[in-house]
Amino acid sequence: MAIPKLPRTVSGALRSLRTKNSAILLIVCPDRKGAIASITDFVYRHNGNILHADEHADEESGLFLMRVEFDPKDFDIDLADFGKHFSPVAEQFEMKWRLAQSSHRPRMIVFVSKYNHCLIDLLYRHQSGELVCDIPLIISNHADNHPVADFYKIPYAVISVTEENKLQAEGKIQSLINEHRADFMVLARYMQILSDEFVNRYPRRIINIHHSFLPAFVGARPYHQSFARGVKLIGATSHYVTQVLDDGPIIEQDVVRVSHRDTVEDLTRKGRDLEKVVLSRAVRWHVENRVLVYGNKTVVF
Repeated sequence: MAIPKLPRTVSGALRSLRTKNSAILLIVCPDRKGAIASITDFVYRHNGNILHADEHADEESGLFLMRVEFDPKDFDIDLADFGKHFSPVAEQFEMKWRLAQSSHRPRMIVFVSKYNHCLIDLLYRHQSGELVCDIPLIISNHADNHPVADFYKIPYAVISVTEENKLQAEGKIQSLINEHRADFMVLARYMQILSDEFVNRYPRRIINIHHSFLPAFVGARPYHQSFARGVKLIGATSHYVTQVLDDGPIIEQDVVRVSHRDTVEDLTRKGRDLEKVVLSRAVRWHVENRVLVYGNKTVVF
């Protein structure tokens, strides 16, 4: 099957639309009066122009979360020295914060096994300019998707994983992650369970797609299980990977209705369509610095 490829003119045009340069301030702190005013006043006093500001106060945890995107063109502070000037505000409100720039292209390594629908979708969106990141490498435990990688001119590494060589295989994977300076990883239907040691090395840097609306049918053949139960909805969930299997902070979910007329093949097809869309949304929001994690939950601005 031919893999669609955007004309260079369209791809370049879309990419140029997304090359703006803005600064993005992400904040989590105890919910106190004056936090919003202090943050926005700081940006104003240093001649920054706020483009977007979103906030959320979580009553249960007592936390305040905020994303402020501003134009740094006339900002009178070098962004490299932002922390030194912002620290009085941060200390006053006990803030955990980080500053990102939209012009930075994070480096994403994609993991895949045999199913390639999510992989192809990500590569197409990346080529079209929808995902503003770099993909230096694809890692797989099978050689099946090497032609896809070749089509998109992305290096493809095959690392076989068995019960006997799991530690050695993960060691090779970690070496490749370091070599290619990956900022985060995406499991695009990578059918291997990562060890706790591996996951702990990359907190909030591994994004997974799960083939159901969690919590739901677990284990093998989920669409066969759901078909046998006569479900009326199927879904997909994208989340950060943690030590607890399929229990990390959820970034995005979606569902589609099904009926008694749908076959297992229909459920599988509809489910794969959902998986592609849900994963691409989660990756895009991560790349655009829209996700804030607190506890085992996320806020997506």
